Amino acid sequence: MRDEILTDEHRAFRETVRAFIEKEISPHYPRWEEEGAVDREVWRAAGAAGLLGMDVPEEYGGGGSTDYRFHAVLAEELARAGAYAPCLPLHNEIVGPYLRTLATPEQKARWLPGFCDGSLVTAIAITEPDAGSDIGAMRTGAVRDGDRWLLNGAKTFISNGHTADLFLTVARTPPERGGTRTASASLFVVEADRAGFSRGRRIDKIGMSALDTAELFFQDVAVPAENLLGAPGRAFGHLMRNLPQERLWIAVSALAAAERVFEDTLDYCRERTVFGRPIARHQYNRFVLAELATSLAVARSHCDRAVLAHTEGRLSGEDAAMVKWWNTELCQNVVNRCLQLHGGNGVVRGYPVARAYLDTRVQTIYGGTTEVMKEIIAQSLV
Repeated sequence: MRDEILTDEHRAFRETVRAFIEKEISPHYPRWEEEGAVDREVWRAAGAAGLLGMDVPEEYGGGGSTDYRFHAVLAEELARAGAYAPCLPLHNEIVGPYLRTLATPEQKARWLPGFCDGSLVTAIAITEPDAGSDIGAMRTGAVRDGDRWLLNGAKTFISNGHTADLFLTVARTPPERGGTRTASASLFVVEADRAGFSRGRRIDKIGMSALDTAELFFQDVAVPAENLLGAPGRAFGHLMRNLPQERLWIAVSALAAAERVFEDTLDYCRERTVFGRPIARHQYNRFVLAELATSLAVARSHCDRAVLAHTEGRLSGEDAAMVKWWNTELCQNVVNRCLQLHGGNGVVRGYPVARAYLDTRVQTIYGGTTEVMKEIIAQSLV
């Protein structure tokens, strides 16, 4: 983000995040990529550094600030470092709002302290083998059995899947008595140690290798009634209210990653010589760099405006969809053209642009594909 939308407190927080990444993430990241998961201790370290639960009330160990700019700063710095694990924004920005706004006082006391200190890592389980963007097609179900619910089904592409202790799980439930709907869904918090719950294989992705992504299975998993989160049968409504923040996070991360790749490429083009001149001195290459710089500047203004709007509670679902698809597609374009400017070195894994080429590709897919984002926008226009 540009400094004009930040305060000194945000700038100080940025330095805290950078120091944390330099000490706790960067030295270990190559090993984490090989192993496909991060060390559990890094979550505790993040909690001690104040990077978890920034918007959770202080009584539960959080930072007590609802200023979204702190989340955006964290997402930017992780993206600029090429650190997609540990996925702190998934914990903070996707799961956190559900626990903070929907949990009962008893649930908050049970879960939020661990959420903030890193002893309870969280994940969200929505996507299924046959239900991705079309969440209405999900099959995982839950039926009431006395003072508990029994969950059956499967989830896939679950980030933090092998690390998490708590899974915010969406399951179809019978309609409420007297209701008009033939089907509904509810949110359940499922602890990883419950009988019948199991984790499948780690999914072998083309990028974000350090972020463990897993399949989950539920076979008659007994979840106590007090683990129901929010109103029964209202999961889809809860999801629609929280998805704009998830999409804004992806947009912020994508733009920061694109900006970092462009900066690295600009330095490379100034230093690398071809046909007796630096790459940046050839007219065609200069035009490419000019186009990318302009596109990034325009996207930065749009993204900063969205961050401020969300901080003030004004970001609509359509606006979130706009900034999400625009920034993620722009990131693909920037990374692709920057890789071309690197020539053969662009496909060498040791170069940041090569890693970004793999790591950022999924951003146009998760959180809602570009096509779904355009449909959301189109529906608001006609």
